[in-house]
Amino acid sequence: MAHPSQLGFQDAASPLMEELLHFHDHALMILFLISSFVLYIIVVMISTSLTNKYVLDSQEIEIIWTVLPAVILILIALPSLRILYLMDEINDPHLTIKAVGHQWYWSYEYTDYEDLGFDSYMIPTNDLAPGQFRLLEADHRMVVPVESPVRVLISADDVLHSWAVPSLGVKMDAVPGRLNQTAFITSRPGVFYGQCSEICGANHSFMPIVVEAVPLEHFENWSSLMLEDA
Repeated sequence: MAHPSQLGFQDAASPLMEELLHFHDHALMILFLISSFVLYIIVVMISTSLTNKYVLDSQEIEIIWTVLPAVILILIALPSLRILYLMDEINDPHLTIKAVGHQWYWSYEYTDYEDLGFDSYMIPTNDLAPGQFRLLEADHRMVVPVESPVRVLISADDVLHSWAVPSLGVKMDAVPGRLNQTAFITSRPGVFYGQCSEICGANHSFMPIVVEAVPLEHFENWSSLMLEDA
């Protein structure tokens, strides 16, 4: 998760987020090279009074500064389009979970089970246990198995919400009357935090998302206990 004074992204916990981080570094390096080149040109123009008449009217230079930006845009667009297609790709999910946003909590339904669902509320600050995070902990976590494709169906009951977990590279709007879907694969066990990312009212800041990734055996034990309690 994020920590104070952090400059970069959170550590990736899914293959898709790793791809997004690689693309960010790729685009940032291109941006750094362009900025350095433009700064160099500005410094040269300011610091020298010499002028080359062949530079003022040169077909070759005009061709270069027309073709080069097009090549740079292609170098950015191709990996970007690839990741966009990967984000929309949902192949044979092992588990489907329906997440519904309310003012101001989330409810989860495990649609592959007959009666497995619960509401997830933020734990008040006064009730936090040592080591828990303020405004990020929920009384019920969304538990998923590690290294298994998980599809999340997202909707809302009242106003616009947004289901977002940065370390998984997932962000999808929850719209009343509409069912959106996204998917992710957790690459390692852990607890991953997110929050509603659409301003949804007075308590918008108080509806956290907590995803806990566990080995498949532990997930089966957890689902059995939840079904017994239900």
